[in-house]
Amino acid sequence: MDFKPDIKFDINNYSPGKIVCVGMNYKSHVSEQDGRFPSKPVLFAKAASSIIKDGENIFYPPEVKELDYEVELAVIIGSKMKNISEKDVLGHIYGYTIINDLTAREIQKNEGQWFRAKSFDTFAPIGPVIIPKNEIQDPQNLYLKSYVNGKLRQNSNTSDMIFKIFELISYISKSMTLEAGDLIATGTPAGVGVFMKEKKFLLPGDEIVCEIEKIGKLVNKVDLAVY
Repeated sequence: MDFKPDIKFDINNYSPGKIVCVGMNYKSHVSEQDGRFPSKPVLFAKAASSIIKDGENIFYPPEVKELDYEVELAVIIGSKMKNISEKDVLGHIYGYTIINDLTAREIQKNEGQWFRAKSFDTFAPIGPVIIPKNEIQDPQNLYLKSYVNGKLRQNSNTSDMIFKIFELISYISKSMTLEAGDLIATGTPAGVGVFMKEKKFLLPGDEIVCEIEKIGKLVNKVDLAVY
């Protein structure tokens, strides 16, 4: 069954109503932590006000000491959905883009919840474009990488997801209505700074490139926050 999207999106007119994120959804990422695989998807939210676009600066807040990057495939919902089966999910998808799920690690760890640590202004770069779903035949087989100052940090494939895209969206739709424009961030692979042998966090002046096959490169630099 297929559905016409409620609206057409491009990156210039796009602003999500909800950002629903999935944590610990790559086998490699779970393995670099503690190896405890989740039995159900781990969901959290990011504030929509944290969105910036390709080429815009990430602001480094003065209270943050451990700023980390996470390249992720983002799915954009094309039409309203609730209690949708996995086989019908594709019809409700508009397309795909890249999100960098930036995180203040010490806040994430010390406060016992993830929302504030992931929702500072500019902590959700997206782009560089939105690719309609019919241009990506298999979103479950895309290479994704991240680079900091030209050095490769993450290098994986969406096939490494624990919970696959259609399964995730079906699961989310059973607890909340998803509407046109909502963004689902599907998780990040191994290689984030916090789990390196010598932790490598972002600093002002750093350039982060998030790349996903068939979508392109999302490029942002870190700058000091000015309030």
